[in-house]
Amino acid sequence: MRYCPSSVLHLLRFVRLRSCTRRGRITLPFWIRELWAYMKLLVNSLYFNSLTDSDVVFDSVFEPVFWTVDYITRWFGSVFVTLVVILTSSVLLVAYLVLLPMALSTYSPGWIAWHLCYGHWNLVMIVFHYYKATMTSPGYPPTEKNDSPFVSFCKKCIMPKPARTHHCGICNRCILKMDHHCPWLNNCVGHFNHRYFFSFCLFMAMGCVYCSISGRNMFLDAYNAIETTYQTAAPPYTFKDKMIHKSIIYMWVLTSTVGLALGALTFWHAMLISRGETSIEKHINSKETKRLARRGRVYRNPFNYGRLNNWKVFFGVEKRSHWVTRVLLPSGHAPLGDGLTWVAFPFKKDLVPV
Repeated sequence: MRYCPSSVLHLLRFVRLRSCTRRGRITLPFWIRELWAYMKLLVNSLYFNSLTDSDVVFDSVFEPVFWTVDYITRWFGSVFVTLVVILTSSVLLVAYLVLLPMALSTYSPGWIAWHLCYGHWNLVMIVFHYYKATMTSPGYPPTEKNDSPFVSFCKKCIMPKPARTHHCGICNRCILKMDHHCPWLNNCVGHFNHRYFFSFCLFMAMGCVYCSISGRNMFLDAYNAIETTYQTAAPPYTFKDKMIHKSIIYMWVLTSTVGLALGALTFWHAMLISRGETSIEKHINSKETKRLARRGRVYRNPFNYGRLNNWKVFFGVEKRSHWVTRVLLPSGHAPLGDGLTWVAFPFKKDLVPV
């Protein structure tokens, strides 16, 4: 009698199936049993872990939601950047094709020179800082071993974290002096591009306010013209006239809305910079202040050097001329420090000479 391994294997499978059927059990696929065992382990870990608290339970339960939001934000980043470029380009198109010819024919030479100089300076600052904010790396901790000090370990990267470093779930890595992840930049805002981000917000808000104020009378004229055409028997306008009026209304509404929203955001970040904080550190410092207050102690932000010094460190100002060359003009200089080490607690005198 010949020995056939395949026949023995089929026989064993048949016997196992018969035994499972007799006992009334249904054998599930291995991947389902493995997933079920993993879920049971997760649930049991919440009960038998002495460090478990409400935050751990919340993070565990909503981890799929966080992952979905991070994935969608990461995917839509390029869409948001494209939207910024399209909206800004549309405003420039209206300004050059509609507003500029009207200004040249109605304004005095002095006002024309003012609008041309200020408008183009503002435009250059917006384009430069937006490009640098999107293309500049926010800064990452070194992956190889080094002598840089660290304050904790990242549980996701399994890497040491220097001071002011936080993990970004969207970028899926740690960011030096992380402020937040900006979908409109499709990039994190960190140590090396924080200045570009704030300057872009500032000059974009200034540009929107400039367009809103300077175009207010044109907006009212265009709005009244359209109302007169549609609701009265006034002489009809041509298609070109209607498109000009609607373009002016579109530009004024868009710039006014963006100027209001972005102005509030810029003001908020200016307050944080004045206190030597980032958006994340604002929440951390608030919790520490309350925690120490319950113990009768006062919390001091170790990275607050005073209002003026905080702005000097943020903009990289080392002498008086830098307020012009590094703040009011496009500048690609690197920020002070490497983002790995920080000087703690305020100084009694200026950090840098002025």
